[in-house]
Amino acid sequence: MTQEKWGLLRNKLLKAIGKNNYTTWIEPLEFQELQDGVAVFSVPTNFMGNYVSQNFADLILYEMNTAGETVQRLAFRVAANSPARPKVDTESEPTVVRDAPVAPQMEAANGAFESLQAAPLDSRFTFDSFVVGKPNELAHAAARRVSEGGPVTFNPLVLYGGVGLGKTHLMHAIAWELKTKHPELNVLYLSAEQFMYRFVQALRERRMMDFKHLFRSVDVLMVDDVQFIAGKDSTQEEFFHTFNALVDQNKQIIISADRAPGEIKDLEDRVKSRLQCGLVVDLHPTDYELRLGILQNKVQQYGSTYPDLTIADGVLEFLAHRISTNVRVLEGALTRLFAFASLVGREIDMELTQDCLADVLRASERKITVEEIQRKVSDYYNIRLSDIIGPKRLRSYARPRQVAMYLCKRLTSRSLPEIGRRFGGRDHTTVMHGVKRIEELKTTDGQIAEDVEMLRRALEA
Repeated sequence: MTQEKWGLLRNKLLKAIGKNNYTTWIEPLEFQELQDGVAVFSVPTNFMGNYVSQNFADLILYEMNTAGETVQRLAFRVAANSPARPKVDTESEPTVVRDAPVAPQMEAANGAFESLQAAPLDSRFTFDSFVVGKPNELAHAAARRVSEGGPVTFNPLVLYGGVGLGKTHLMHAIAWELKTKHPELNVLYLSAEQFMYRFVQALRERRMMDFKHLFRSVDVLMVDDVQFIAGKDSTQEEFFHTFNALVDQNKQIIISADRAPGEIKDLEDRVKSRLQCGLVVDLHPTDYELRLGILQNKVQQYGSTYPDLTIADGVLEFLAHRISTNVRVLEGALTRLFAFASLVGREIDMELTQDCLADVLRASERKITVEEIQRKVSDYYNIRLSDIIGPKRLRSYARPRQVAMYLCKRLTSRSLPEIGRRFGGRDHTTVMHGVKRIEELKTTDGQIAEDVEMLRRALEA
């Protein structure tokens, strides 16, 4: 093994363990020679030799064997006590040694591990098929920027939002775009559950160095539904170290979750902190215009599959209005509608729509009540329901009461006088003032805006 080859291996080690570890522990090593399967290194101190042996020997052996060398163990000699080109004395063991499998075994194991590496991408989920509207335009723009593959401007990119709002679609779209425009990049997309499974597998098979090497050598790491590692302490710790190693190398990390990092229960504070240090983007619930656009896009896609089917005016508008919580349910309803119409050979009109989707439409009719809003608000602010309704004017009660009034006005069809009566017989002008006050605070007080959004999501879930 030549010094030039060792220099190339050192670059790989830098990528695998990060700049700080590399500067402290690997850079001081001086390769001396490779003889009889023993790679001899000169180190400044015995302590450094022991530390490298315990923490990085497996990785060094892995890289050497992968590079075509047959190395079974490492030997570390203190520089001051060794000649410039020491000879390996097989009768006398070196200061520190580590055994390693021979090259063919490592190559076979490495191939098996790499075969499990990436999750499959859905060919339907591209930027071309993603419908952009006001609720998701920021998330779409951020995803587009990352997919360009240029200098890392925000790291990590965290996309969060409720079920069926397009997080996974954007993750797949980024991966497709990077693979198309930058095939030289090593892009790894997988779910948090798959990350955890592979971590546990590596622990069970005692192949943690393979795991660390694979996950720290990617150019773009994409982890979907990161909330699933919450409460899994060992997995979170490994994710934390992987995250830090990739950031040190200026590699792009993209994460998705069902809520903001700070709101994920049982997620370690240090992991939350790392996730919050980049760009965190919320995919808001869809509005009517976006839902209608999604339906129109799907109808165009179905044109080639069902060329003989026609859809009456008003059907798409009806569906966009009635099915408002989940895009997957909305798309599933349209798929069912087209399949049913093709089987019975009828036009898709309002009558067929209501017959075919009766169960879906009934489920979407759930009405939010004033009483339900009052209970949610009192639980959220940890006050009694009687204080929400009662006459007390303390700020700790008045502000939650105004939030509840605002939500009643926005999420129910009740009139202002009726809402006032449900809040202890208050006048409609009091309700109007409370609603207006919350509208003003939403633009100036981030905490109030977050409270209102969290409560709205909980009520509409």
